[in-house]
Amino acid sequence: MKSRFLPGLICVGLLLFTCNLRSQDLGGDMGLWKILPDDSKWELVAEGFAFTDALCADAQGNLYFTDVSKGTNVFRVGVDGKVVAVFGDAPKVSGLKWGPDGRLYACQGGLKRIIAFEQSGKISVIAEEVQPNDLVVSRKGFIYITETGPKQITMIDPKGNKRVVDTGISKPNGITLSPDQGTLVVSDYGGTNVWAFRVEADGTLSSKAPYMTMRAPVDKPDVAGGDGMTVDVAGRYYVTTALGVQMFDETGRLGGLLSKPQNKGVVSVAFAGTDLAWLYVASTDKIYRRKTKTSGVLFHLPPVTGKKE
Repeated sequence: MKSRFLPGLICVGLLLFTCNLRSQDLGGDMGLWKILPDDSKWELVAEGFAFTDALCADAQGNLYFTDVSKGTNVFRVGVDGKVVAVFGDAPKVSGLKWGPDGRLYACQGGLKRIIAFEQSGKISVIAEEVQPNDLVVSRKGFIYITETGPKQITMIDPKGNKRVVDTGISKPNGITLSPDQGTLVVSDYGGTNVWAFRVEADGTLSSKAPYMTMRAPVDKPDVAGGDGMTVDVAGRYYVTTALGVQMFDETGRLGGLLSKPQNKGVVSVAFAGTDLAWLYVASTDKIYRRKTKTSGVLFHLPPVTGKKE
């Protein structure tokens, strides 16, 4: 498999062993050639912002994002490509996810709270005295947030009760679930591990393990800069890092690296668009996307089980 995997990556210019990665065997069973059409490339979607973040999608494939550093609006990129502001009065939102109740949940770290946008635009405060960076909301209504400063993961149950469910990751940042919602996964911005947990019936976490190892720049071999995360229907995880978007298969093995669309960082990633088949990234002042042969998972919908690609 390795001989087939590496030429495919080299042809599309996505894997840069010499310049960017430490020399390690990347394997090939779940390579990028399985998810990228031959003509796949980054396409510009939106520009003119200061610092884009918080990508997420709804069931129709519309993409939502924020301009963290200067904006107070939540923006939507429709399936038709039009960019509009849909919610306002919410400065410095760094994470967005739709919940099973039809509300859009958001992290406001600067205000130390989690809020939710009603369909009418009304804002409800869900939790206070937290320092959220990113979040995910399960079908059962459990909200999990990464609190990078306190080095902890906090769970808010459907009744609004807060509980710290993990401590100790150096800089917990991106967060997502497995397609069946039985596993919670968190990236470490200050290290090279992506951590996995079993989600128990009561929403608590167990069986903590460093499930994936992100590749790091040569000049900072111990800091990969793991940030935003998403997952596809086959259980492949996508993590934005200092090198680009790193893809891991469901066993935790690195399957490839998607280069950055411009010479700036990438901080958030999500599947959206028609059939959730487009991979979007937030790269500082712009939003980009590229076509894939897979599709994303939405956690406010019923869990996805047994689907492979």
